Amino acid sequence: MANETPLDRFKAVLTGTARAIAEEPEVDLAFTADAPAQSGKHIKVPMPARALPPEQVAEARGFADGFALRLRHHDLALHQRGAPSEAVARSVFDAVETARIEALGSRGYAGIADNLGHALDVRLRSDPIARARNRDEVPLSTALGLLVREALTGRAAPDAAEPGLALVRDWIAERTDLSAMALALDDQRAFQGLAMKMLEDLELVEGEVTPDEADEGGNEDEGTENDQDEQGDEGEDEQSGQGEGEVEARGEQREADSDEGDGEEFGEDSPADLDGEPGDEGDDGAQPSRSNRPSNDFAPQFDYKAWTTQFDEVIAAGDLCDAEELARLRGYLDQQLAHLQSAVSKLANRLQRRLMAQQSRSWDFDQEEGLLDAARLARVVVTPTQSLSYKIERDTDFRDTVVTLLIDNSGSMRGRPIGIAAISADILARTLERCGVKTEILGFTTRAWKGGQARETWLAAGRPPQPGRLNDLRHIVYKQADEPWRRARANLGLMMREGLLKENIDGEALLWAHARLIARPEERRILMVISDGAPVDDSTLSVNSGSYLERHLRQVIGWIETKSPVELIAIGIGHDVTRYYARAVTIMDAEQLGGTIIEQLAALFDTD
Repeated sequence: MANETPLDRFKAVLTGTARAIAEEPEVDLAFTADAPAQSGKHIKVPMPARALPPEQVAEARGFADGFALRLRHHDLALHQRGAPSEAVARSVFDAVETARIEALGSRGYAGIADNLGHALDVRLRSDPIARARNRDEVPLSTALGLLVREALTGRAAPDAAEPGLALVRDWIAERTDLSAMALALDDQRAFQGLAMKMLEDLELVEGEVTPDEADEGGNEDEGTENDQDEQGDEGEDEQSGQGEGEVEARGEQREADSDEGDGEEFGEDSPADLDGEPGDEGDDGAQPSRSNRPSNDFAPQFDYKAWTTQFDEVIAAGDLCDAEELARLRGYLDQQLAHLQSAVSKLANRLQRRLMAQQSRSWDFDQEEGLLDAARLARVVVTPTQSLSYKIERDTDFRDTVVTLLIDNSGSMRGRPIGIAAISADILARTLERCGVKTEILGFTTRAWKGGQARETWLAAGRPPQPGRLNDLRHIVYKQADEPWRRARANLGLMMREGLLKENIDGEALLWAHARLIARPEERRILMVISDGAPVDDSTLSVNSGSYLERHLRQVIGWIETKSPVELIAIGIGHDVTRYYARAVTIMDAEQLGGTIIEQLAALFDTD
C-alpha cells in the first residue's frame, strides 16, 4: 500500500516468516515495548525504531524465530507431564527444552541461528550469569541451557556469559554427560528422558517419574501423541496444544508458561531405543571390510547367469511417478494404516529407549591410568597411603552402523502386507535416524510379468537352451542411507501404486543391496530382508530348472552369512523363510510385521 511505512512492511515480512517457520497460517505477530512474549499463536516481539537499526531488526527476528520454532517443535502437554515439580529443576528443564527447540530449528539455517543468537544476547544482558563472581551466583537454568546449546549446535556461549559459565562448567562436566542429547534432538520425549537423567546426576531431582515411566502407565495418551509424531516429524504435522502459557523472552521463561505446544515426537512414546553402532564385522572368519574396498572383491561365483542385463534398472522411487502422485499415494498409505500407527510407534519408541540406554556413557573404574576419578578422592584423604584412582571411558559400538531394509515388491505382497512393510520401514527409518544410525530402504521387483524385453531378445535369438534369468530387473531406491527421512517419506507411498508389484528375483536383489552396504564407510552393516517366500519369475523358471532361482538365493544367503561382514536378518510374511536364512522369523498375520521388525532389530543390537 502507498501509505505503508517501512515498519509496517517489516512487520508483514516478520509475520509471514513466523508463519512459514511454525507451519501455522494463523500465527499473529505484533510489536511491543514490553517484554517479548508468546501466548498460543499470538507473538509479541520488541519494536525496533522507525529507522530499523540492524541490531534491533536482528533482535526482533530472533524472538520471532524462537517463538515460531516453539510452535512447531514443542508439545506443551508432553512437556508439562514430564516436568519436575521442584522450582530449580523445573527452570533447568524449561531452559534445556528451549535449547533443543532452537537447535532443532536452526539446524541447516544459518540465518535463523544468527537471529536466535541476537535474541540470546539480549536475554543475557539482564541475566545474573553475566554478573556472577562465584559458583553460587550462577543460575543453573541459564548455565545448563547454554551448555546444552553448545552440545547440540557446537556454538560457543556468548562472551557475556562465558566468565560465569566457566565457574560451573567443570563441576557440571564431572557429574553428567550432555553429549548424548544431540542424538535425541528430534524427539521431545526421548530428550526429556535424557534431561531428567541430567537432573538426577546433578541431584536436582529425586524419585521423579520420567517420561518413559509415565508412558508405560498411560497408554491412552500414547496413541494421540504418536499420531502427532507420525505427522509432525520434520515439520510435517499440524501443531497442537500450542497455547496455554505465555512465554517471557527476556531473562528466564516464566515457569508456568514455558511449555508451548510442540508436536514433534515420534517419539512421543519415545521412539525407543537408541542403540548402537558396533563396529562388528560379522561372523568369525569373515573378511575384514574396508570402506574403500571395491564391491567386486566380494562378488561370489555362482552357477547362475542372466540372459542380458541390458534392460535392468536401478531407479529412485521419485522417478517412477510425479510428486503429486507420490503425495496422493503416501496419503492413501497413511489412511489405510492409521489404526496401526499407535501400536507400531509404541514398539518403535521401545526400540529407541533400548538403543538410547545402550548408548549411554560408561566407565571402567579403579584403573592405573586415565582420567582422575574425583568421586574416589575422599578415600585418598582418609587413607593417604592409598594410590589415586583413575577411570577410562569405554568405547561404544553404536554410532558407526548402517541398516538396509530390502523389501520384496512382488505381486504376492499386494494389499496389507506391502502396506505394513512400507509403514514399518517408515517408522524404523525415523527411529534409527534419531538414534544416529543411517538407514537405507530398497525394494525389488521386475519391470514386467512373465518376462520383458530380455525374453523378447531371447526369442529373437532362437530360444537358446538354459538362458538363465529371463526378465528385466527393477531395483528401487526409496531412501538412500545419507538422505534425511523427511525427504524420502513420500517415496514409500509408491509401494501402494497399482501395477508396481510384479515378480521377485531375490538372489540378485540381495547381491545388489549387499554391494551397496559394502561400499558404505560404516564399520557395522545390517541387511534386513522383508519377503513373503521363495523367488518367483515364470519366464525364467519355464526355461530353466524349477529350482534355478531358489538355488541361487540359497547360495547368496550362505555366502553372505559365512563370508561377508554384513549381518543378515529376514522376516517372512506368511511363509517360512527360516529354511533359507539362519537368522529369520516368520509371521502369519501381516499386522505383526511392524512389531516383529522392531523386536528383531532390537535383539540384534542387544547382541554383543
